[in-house]
Amino acid sequence: MRRLTKAERRLWNAFPTGETVELGPFKIGTSRAAGANAPTDGHTWGRERSIRAEVIAQLLLGARDTGSGSAPAVRLRGARITGQLAIVGGTIPHQLNLSGCHLDEPIRFTDSTTRTVRLTDCHLPGLSGGGMRVAGHLSLSGSNITGTVRLNRAQFESGLWLGGTKVVADDDEDWALYANAAVVDSGTYLRNADFAGGIDLIGSRLNGGLFLEGATLRSPGKEALAADNMVVEDIMRCTDGFQALGCIRLRGARINGTLSLNGIVRSPDTRYALHASHMEIRELYLKPAKPIEGVVTLAHSTVGTLHDDRATWPEKLRLNGLTYHRLRGSGVTQRIDWVRRDPEGFRPQPYEQLAAWYLSDGNDALARRTQLAKLRARRQTQGLGGRAWGRLLDVAVGYGYRPWLAGMWFTLLLTLGTIVFGLNPPRALKPSESPDFNAFAYTFDLLLPIPAFGQRELFDPGGWTQWLAYGLVVSGWILATALIAGATRILRPQ
Repeated sequence: MRRLTKAERRLWNAFPTGETVELGPFKIGTSRAAGANAPTDGHTWGRERSIRAEVIAQLLLGARDTGSGSAPAVRLRGARITGQLAIVGGTIPHQLNLSGCHLDEPIRFTDSTTRTVRLTDCHLPGLSGGGMRVAGHLSLSGSNITGTVRLNRAQFESGLWLGGTKVVADDDEDWALYANAAVVDSGTYLRNADFAGGIDLIGSRLNGGLFLEGATLRSPGKEALAADNMVVEDIMRCTDGFQALGCIRLRGARINGTLSLNGIVRSPDTRYALHASHMEIRELYLKPAKPIEGVVTLAHSTVGTLHDDRATWPEKLRLNGLTYHRLRGSGVTQRIDWVRRDPEGFRPQPYEQLAAWYLSDGNDALARRTQLAKLRARRQTQGLGGRAWGRLLDVAVGYGYRPWLAGMWFTLLLTLGTIVFGLNPPRALKPSESPDFNAFAYTFDLLLPIPAFGQRELFDPGGWTQWLAYGLVVSGWILATALIAGATRILRPQ
């Protein structure tokens, strides 16, 4: 290694005690601001503020004798790091803390084992930490990163912190944060972060929750968040100004706590705006600030309690296969509208699940209304004959869920027949043997498939009243058939 500069000598001497070396004025929180002291303009800083990356690497790997009774660490503020800080496959026994620094080249800690690494309010062109093991946490909070942050297969004992971080992917085909199969044993904090290029958390395990409050994920026409088969213990929050300009894909994810989404999701140009099928969620708050722009699917997911708001239901919603134990947020009329928003048309299972929920909640009447709505929706998918028969069953007895309709029709026809035949009595077939004519009993006999009073066989209507008699006989058979069909449907075990 070449001779140390004055700035490097200061860092070398401060390392054994972990003292912070400040090489220039820098105010926390100004990493994105322009100006001579902003890390984004650190490439203009001179030799007095420059540290070679190889010096830092040597210190982290134990090149400096530290003695005993101290906690060595690299703590540096307001410096320009020249060259590439690369420790691949190595073991780093000391902490690294860079604050307000400018790094000329991407950091490489691939497959390394480290203590806590803090790169706060810095500017750097990417970080490669695939497979790294961090006995502590990794913090990139407040930093401006112009390249991908790669943390696939990485493990973090005490958390992953990217609060207020801005990451811009190298190109449109890359991720801003690529953390496929990462394991975080404490919280994953991405609050108020800005990711241009999206986030990949496929197969990751986040044991302390995922916090995306106020974050912006920008990947128009693609996935803003890809988290298939992700496992989150505790909570996942997409709230307080959260925005996703691209698809949120959570297919097969498991949230052993609460998933809250009340931000804005817009992805009309992808197949789904929210792809949350085959998930397991203990509690889901789906109350976006505005209706989600694009198709939402919860198909084949299992939800403990679902909280939503009718005012922000998406126009296209797939619920086929979704099961839930509890619903909160809307009445039965709105829920029936909720289950028929599938863009591909009628699906019976959402109606059955809704009816089952009402039954489990003790609302038999609401369950029947839901089943009736299902049969009416199914009718629209049938042929002409099926639609005609379904319409008849609906009008006559409400598909068996409104049997009182049959009584109403029977009463109306009985009243009509009694009046008409009272004014126009039919002639007796055997005058010497026939009893006195009774218009009520005669009409009643016509309406029943099996006569009760014996009047129908003894009298013969004439003229136009004969057609009325035929109509009453046919109507009686239709009502009886509809009532039997409806009763069979209701009484059949579900």
